[in-house]
Amino acid sequence: MGGIDTVVILCGGRGTRLQEQTHAIPKPLVEIGGRPIVWHVIRLYAAAGLRRFLLLTGYRGELIEAFARECEWPAGVRVECVPTGEDTPTGGRIKKVEGLVADTAFYATYADGVADVDLGALAGFHRAHGALATMTVVRPELQFGIVDLAGDGVVAGFHEKPRSEHWINGGFFCFEPGVLGYLTESSVLEREPLEGLAGDRALRAFRHTGFWECMDTYKDAVALNDLWEGGRAPWKTWD
Repeated sequence: MGGIDTVVILCGGRGTRLQEQTHAIPKPLVEIGGRPIVWHVIRLYAAAGLRRFLLLTGYRGELIEAFARECEWPAGVRVECVPTGEDTPTGGRIKKVEGLVADTAFYATYADGVADVDLGALAGFHRAHGALATMTVVRPELQFGIVDLAGDGVVAGFHEKPRSEHWINGGFFCFEPGVLGYLTESSVLEREPLEGLAGDRALRAFRHTGFWECMDTYKDAVALNDLWEGGRAPWKTWD
């Protein structure tokens, strides 16, 4: 797709806010509709034509490797697990696979986020602007509804869980090999590397206004399962 054929998926986190489920398994294996969430992430990229996947594992990585080995993937899809250390931060994990991705641009994303993002449009946008990195940005739905107040404390109305006015990092990155020069094995991707790229005007934002959800808490997991079981999962772009 757009000359990009590799997807790097960060799979090393412990999922401390999902302790109801991650005391025995790593976060990427928490299930949505009977399938690990990382399976959903791989399938949405595979549906867009991607075939090479590198899962950067850490906590309980042997369980992720066993899942990837035993799963029946779509034709042509290759899923490889690369142990990157239990406590390695996000940027450090990508740095550790530099030798596997240093030849061409690649996608990078998290194992706990699903969306109906147009990956073809993302790749096209990335190629068109010519900078080193593209980050998909989203406006998340707020956790609570808001109250509209008029003068003297009069309640004028309510809005149920509106979208934030601010854009946040939604994952779904495109990186040129030059991004690797901003990383060290102790880098937290979301801090110095992305801040450095932004400071050098080498980072662009791809605005995604459709569905996006990060499975950060048990409540998020329940909500995603409800969407799947109800046949209303917007990220399901495959048959």
